[in-house]
Amino acid sequence: MSFIGYVAAIKAAQRGLKTVCIEKRGTLGGTCLNVGCIPSKALLNATHKLHEAQHKFKGMGIITGNVTVDFPQLMKSKETAVTGLTSGIEFLFKKNKVDYLKGWGKFADKHTVEIDVIGGGKDHIKAKNIIIATGSEPNELPASTGLQFDEKFVISSTGALALKDIPKRMVVVGGGVIGLEMGSVYQRLGTEVTVIQHTDRICPFLDQEVGKAFTNALKKQGLKFLFNTKVASGVNNKERGVVINLTDAQSGAPSKIETDVALISIGRRAFTGGLQLDKAGLKTNDRGVLEINGHWQTTVPHALTSSRNRWYLSHPQPANDQLRS
Repeated sequence: MSFIGYVAAIKAAQRGLKTVCIEKRGTLGGTCLNVGCIPSKALLNATHKLHEAQHKFKGMGIITGNVTVDFPQLMKSKETAVTGLTSGIEFLFKKNKVDYLKGWGKFADKHTVEIDVIGGGKDHIKAKNIIIATGSEPNELPASTGLQFDEKFVISSTGALALKDIPKRMVVVGGGVIGLEMGSVYQRLGTEVTVIQHTDRICPFLDQEVGKAFTNALKKQGLKFLFNTKVASGVNNKERGVVINLTDAQSGAPSKIETDVALISIGRRAFTGGLQLDKAGLKTNDRGVLEINGHWQTTVPHALTSSRNRWYLSHPQPANDQLRS
């Protein structure tokens, strides 16, 4: 459940609809607040201040001595920023009379959602209108590469936000904004970061001049880049490191790189698995994205979707005992 979803829930309640939110994470705010924009920006902000103290203060006449990092405290500060915002959404739910159920929601039929409650047991809700806001999850490399997520040594962006120690070396597979953000964070913390990108530049969607300037800024920070390079396979030796076998995208020449942590950041995919969409008559494309029209309606008109995380269920008037059993 992202900011799009919780705003939809609050707006629905403000317009007089009996509104219920189902969220499996146990905290509100979805990917953005929990494992996306907010924690990553908290780390970016903190490490930016660290970088300034280490490299720029002296030039401004500010003498600080040796500036070091308390990594556990850095992560704790990040979590404080997250919990402050997620608890704020819970307050807004209570204020606007939005019911909140912690559990996994899935369709039983077109108007019924079953919930596997986090605390145990099951529940179900019948609703006239349903908003599906289950968002996205990180893409993985094919299983044949041998580089599947364990969130300790081969990690997604979620794992990058929860490392217990600062790695000496990190390889970032993918030159998009998420991988570059986390690579920048760990480079500032002292990690040797190498970015592997299968095209000839990072963030191909950017204007070329902007992309070039961004690349130069990251290089000055210390990041290294391997362009026109593809991942062929790899071996996760865990504490003994990760070996990644590479192929030159132009010549086909093989090479390899060793690292302590491999961050796989190759985009995100729709998070629609396990929702039993077929029981509601809903269809997805080959990427798992729900088919919708220009009004965000699915193939079942009363079931709408958003582009972000989690579930919202709304019904126009009934008392709680009419919604829940």
